[in-house]
Amino acid sequence: MKLRLTGRNILQVEKTMTPSPVMVVLVPVASIVLALAVCGLFFYLSGKDPGYIYGKMFSGVVGSTYGLTETVVKSIPLMLCGLGVGLAFRMQLWNIGGEGQLYMGAFAATGIALFFPDWPAWVLLPVMVIAACLAGGFLALLAAVPRAYLGVNEIIMTLMLNYVAILWVDYLVYGPWRDPQGFNFPLTAPFREEAVLPTFGDTRIHMGLLFGLLLAVVFYFVIYRTKWGFEVRVIGESPEAARYAGMNITRNILLVMLASGAVCGLAGMAEVSGLMHRLQPGLSPGYGYTAIIIAWLAKLNPIAIVLVAFLFGGLQVGGYVVQTSGIPSTMVAMLQGTLLFFVLGGEILLRYRLRFMPGMRAGDESA
Repeated sequence: MKLRLTGRNILQVEKTMTPSPVMVVLVPVASIVLALAVCGLFFYLSGKDPGYIYGKMFSGVVGSTYGLTETVVKSIPLMLCGLGVGLAFRMQLWNIGGEGQLYMGAFAATGIALFFPDWPAWVLLPVMVIAACLAGGFLALLAAVPRAYLGVNEIIMTLMLNYVAILWVDYLVYGPWRDPQGFNFPLTAPFREEAVLPTFGDTRIHMGLLFGLLLAVVFYFVIYRTKWGFEVRVIGESPEAARYAGMNITRNILLVMLASGAVCGLAGMAEVSGLMHRLQPGLSPGYGYTAIIIAWLAKLNPIAIVLVAFLFGGLQVGGYVVQTSGIPSTMVAMLQGTLLFFVLGGEILLRYRLRFMPGMRAGDESA
């Protein structure tokens, strides 16, 4: 695109194939600083002290062992769901159903824990993991099959299936699975010890953390070091080139969506088995939706997803801390959205550059 500034100078917007290393580091940092500044301005106009709010959030997260461990606990489902949806996004498959797939994983894991309580832990926990992955993957396949064979848009399908899964869990905990000894609260019976994931010491950090870290390494290796990962990247960047090269796009759509849903389902299993020890309504405050932001901020890099998930876990814990000062918890959602806006907007500076082109004739047309 060319913009005429004077009779003989033109400002041209050019796409940059290889951004400089300085810009790669500087742009995200500047984007985060601008996001904090904009939110700080909003706090100031609302009569709040931005420095006090940010200071209280920071001290609440890193100022105590409890804050740090809770940050890790909150980051586990964000990490797993971020890895799941990030894999689908890598192939330009817009899996917006991470929330519902998490719920389906929690439902399946709970069913195994409730109906097979006598199994030993070394059998019960792996079966719960497998069931959760199958349930989450199945929900993703409900959108993948129409997308692969009929070209149906997967965004609407996965988004609507979220409500199906959430309402299904609500039906169970308010109805047939409600604990008869739970004083009429919508909760299932608590899990037996054999169905609970081990924790690290006296903290609430459970084995789900290892699931996330291991999957991040596996996904990184698969995406960047294997033939299948190469196919996934090529199909995402250019379906026409992939089709010309003989890659099976239909099969890869099904496999990628199955794997994406399975990992999100594993997040549900980790929540009910590692943290809640029972199924209950509202078990997720929107982890599947926040994971979309995390995946994009991490630029779909599995290792970076782990780090960004930890950052967002800290934002959630910090949001709970500042509520004691009269600040609404919705400020965390506003901060997350502002971060996404500025970081994605900063991508323009990495992908494009401005260049002056002097010496053009006054009669040249501008496009």
